[in-house]
Amino acid sequence: MRWLTGILALSLALGVTAAEQTDSVPKQNLYQKIVNYLAETNSTKTDTKFDFSVIGGPHYSSDTKFGLGIVAAGYYNTAPEDSLTHDSNVSLYGDITTTLYYEVGIRGSNLCHGDAWRIDYVARFFSFPSYFWGIGYDMDHRDSNKTKYKRLQSDVNATVLRRVGKHLYIGPLGSFAYVKAGAPHDRAKWEGQRLRTFNWGPGVSVQFDTRDNIANAYSGTYMKLDQTFYPRFAGNHYAFSMTEITANQYCPAWKGAIIACQVHGKFTYGNVPWSMLAQVGGSRTLRGYYEGRYCDKEEIDFVVELRQHVYHRSGFVLWGGAGWVMPYPSAMRLRETLPSVGVGYRWEFKKRVNVRLDYGIGRGESTILFSINEAF
Repeated sequence: MRWLTGILALSLALGVTAAEQTDSVPKQNLYQKIVNYLAETNSTKTDTKFDFSVIGGPHYSSDTKFGLGIVAAGYYNTAPEDSLTHDSNVSLYGDITTTLYYEVGIRGSNLCHGDAWRIDYVARFFSFPSYFWGIGYDMDHRDSNKTKYKRLQSDVNATVLRRVGKHLYIGPLGSFAYVKAGAPHDRAKWEGQRLRTFNWGPGVSVQFDTRDNIANAYSGTYMKLDQTFYPRFAGNHYAFSMTEITANQYCPAWKGAIIACQVHGKFTYGNVPWSMLAQVGGSRTLRGYYEGRYCDKEEIDFVVELRQHVYHRSGFVLWGGAGWVMPYPSAMRLRETLPSVGVGYRWEFKKRVNVRLDYGIGRGESTILFSINEAF
């Protein structure tokens, strides 16, 4: 998600304390309330079925500039008496910046008793003064092709998975996206496509998961294959299909260190609208590039990341990776490689939930990103 939050949070915790004040306890000022609140957000709470915390404050990113964001994160367990059932999670978030970017959304994973069923969902709406370079590497790598437009987007994605093996899950998925490119400075960059697109369709997801924690894994393997169809008879402006493949591996290295690896690819077929093309960049894939600058019908990327705990609730990461965008697999060229390297700081907001500050460097550009949860 695009939501970005600062580690130096103002917290918006006015009136929220770890315990109710009594007449015998001195009244705390705002600063003391914030410090005490943040000091306890990552403590294990055994007296509540729903562990809920709020954090927010100012932030900065290369894409959206200065802003104010807030996120409410909650953890709960649908079967606390069952050791096989992992914690479920939900996050509600909102953001507004000086570039007039704003976003609201919700995302989460609900794991049922015995981990027999999983429901993953995300819904968001955002408006963003954005940039578009065109379609394909030859257009995207030229700075002179940069054109401004206002992106208005709503999307909803949900997956319902049934466990069919020890670590194997399968189930249907649904995808909806409405995107509008408003007031483009150079209409020709869209190559005659509609500036307003509506896409929705069903699909199927197959996942293999041995991770010890779905939000922030220290060990295990995660593999996912999603196949989604956007047929014309369903009312889509464009008829196409999309295949997305993800393979992650998490390995403990030495004390406090995790090696995390990801290989990811997205492949589209048919008459694909500009708004649904495979792309790299942003806070999750190939950090260091403006999100959506490089786009085409297919993309492949990989990254290797060292995650090192340092002291108390602090840690850092180092990563390196690369990616490619192309119209079809045989068009991939070594000279069109998009490298990505970077360094980041981690602060444990809640148990196994990190607020992160990343600085990524790509080919000819770099980005600063604040976000919550790991990139993968």
